[in-house]
Parts: sequence; structure tokens; C-alpha cells
Amino acid sequence: MEQGLRPELVDEAVSLLRELIAIPSVSRQEDKTADRIFSFLEQKKLFVFRSGNNVWVKNQYFEAARPTILLNSHHDTVAPNAGYTRPPYEATLEGDKLYGLGSNDAGGPLVALMAAFLHYHDIPDLPFNLIFAATAEEEISGNGGVSSIVEALGNIHLAIVGEPTKLDLAVAERGLLVLDCVSKGKAGHAARNEGLNAIYEAMKDIEWFRQFRFPQSSPWLGDVSMNVTVITAGHSHNQVPATCNFVVDIRLNEYYTHQQVLEIIRKQVSCEVKERSTRIKPSFINIEHPFVQAAKALDIKLYGSPTTSDMALMPWIAVKLGPGDSARSHSADEFILVSEIEQGIKTYIQLLHNYSLHLVTAQ
Repeated sequence: MEQGLRPELVDEAVSLLRELIAIPSVSRQEDKTADRIFSFLEQKKLFVFRSGNNVWVKNQYFEAARPTILLNSHHDTVAPNAGYTRPPYEATLEGDKLYGLGSNDAGGPLVALMAAFLHYHDIPDLPFNLIFAATAEEEISGNGGVSSIVEALGNIHLAIVGEPTKLDLAVAERGLLVLDCVSKGKAGHAARNEGLNAIYEAMKDIEWFRQFRFPQSSPWLGDVSMNVTVITAGHSHNQVPATCNFVVDIRLNEYYTHQQVLEIIRKQVSCEVKERSTRIKPSFINIEHPFVQAAKALDIKLYGSPTTSDMALMPWIAVKLGPGDSARSHSADEFILVSEIEQGIKTYIQLLHNYSLHLVTAQ
């Protein structure tokens, strides 16, 4: 398998990224960037698939009998940060820095994965299939994103999710569970000390959420964390409130499912508990997995990610890796280094090559 990086792949990747930055693509409004990605791949004489604002393509010698690796990143962005001092939709290159909304999250990883796909797509003797997918609605975990095309993508052996990780490999990622809780009391006149104060009832459960520790702590993600983040109760200073509503933000490690966490909570608290969603599940890949070993052979640092991504919506084994720095995401005057994109392309190519050696041996 060819490993050397063709210089034009870097130039094309940066050029496309500059075009994408110039096209507003806030979540659910990313149709124009989907158009541009589609046309870019079509100009490469590839057969391109599209569903909604999700665009994907398969390598030329795709064979059903081979394991399939998904290369995935998103082309939607958040709205521009209010602190921007330069036009967010203007791709400005200053030295090695490429400024613009979505440059780092996740335009850089997106074009780097696309370049790695193009590097391999017409090689006939690959031990794996490749699918490159540019997907939508990642920033809002929307139903019109990657989860909407899971069936169309077919059986995926491994997914590489492109996010700005400084080219470290996220082998685990926290899940998210948001709870809407209601504590009930009885309304009464405060002057006469009547009723049952729902705030006081809620305080008992809020203290439990603050104090409780789930037994299993992850070496990558630490403990399951629970934080009460919103409280609303009462209508008047002289009325004892009958209800107290509060929200709990829970970040799961890989040892617990949403259902397990819910069962534990409901056994311990007296308030009503309703989950908003159980879509954002924790992710984990076994450290002995050959892909992780291929990464370690390249001295790639392993870590557990506290932030969520489309990994959470995938039913397959997945990892997260990409050029750029998560600390720049959603910040004013977002940027990525061109050198980071180039190194990202090289890293993806080398990783796929190293992993291919394992697949050849396994066959």
C-alpha cells in the first residue's frame, strides 16, 4: 500500500476548507456546504451518495466481503461567537494560521479525512473498504445527522471520527443524560406556614445528587458526574410552592448505560424523574484493539474525551482523532494551522497503513 503523501492533496484540502468557511453552515442550514462537498467529490469522478445534508462516497474497489472503515466528520458549525474580531465567514490565511468559523471544528479534520480517503480510494488491493462521510447536525446531535444514514452505510467494522484532538486518539468518550426532575409539595400561605414546601422536598434529592458516587470509576473518563444545573420554583414571595423543577446534567463513563444509571437514581430519590434523551451514549474501544495498537506504534497519545461527538450516535466501534485543538472550538476568531492539516492527513494515512498490516495478517 502506498504511504507517501501527494502534495496536491494538502493543497486541495486547504483550498476546499477555505471555500467551506465562506459558506454559512450553522446546524440545519448546512445545505450549501453539502452541495459543495458533493460537487467536489463528483468532480473527482466518484459516485456520490446524499441523504439530506449528509454526503458520502465509497472507495473504487469496494467489496462486501472486506471490513469497512468509516472516515467521518461534520460540516455544520455553531453560530458565530459574539467575540469575533474578524469576519467569521472570511477564510483568512496569515502565515500558517487559517482563520474562519468551522476551520478547527471540524473543517480541518473533515478535509484531512477526505484527503486520506482520496489517497487510498483507487488502490485495488486494499484489505479494507473505505467510506468517507461528511455529515450534518453534529453540533446539535440532530436526528438529520449521521444517525439518519446508519442503515445506508451498512456494516461498519470501525469508525474514525474527525474532531480537533491535537492528533491524540480518544479511546473513550463520555455519554450524556439530562434529567428533568419534579419535586411535589402542597401550596399554602407563607405567613401561616401552611402547606408542604416543594423546594425543601427537592433539597433532599438535590443533596443526594451532590453526594452520591457511582462505584465504577473509569481510568479514562473518571467517575460518573452529576450536576444540578437549573432550578425553578414558586410564583410569589408569600406562597409556599407546590412544585419545584430542577435539571440534572449527568456525564456517563463507559461502565454504565443510561438505563443502569436511571434505575439507580429512581431507587434513591423521591422526585419524579424524566429523561430528555438517551441518544448520547458513552463510547469505548478496547485498548488491545489492533487499531489502538497501530496508533501506539506511531507514538499517538491515548486519552478519554470529556466532550461528546458523533461517536455517541454510532452503533459501531469508533475512535476520535483529528488535527486542530478542541480548546479553539466555538471560540472567537477560530483558526487551524495548515501544518496541522498536513500532519493530520499524514497521520490518517499512516494509521490506515499500519492497521492494514494487521488485517492482512488476520486474513
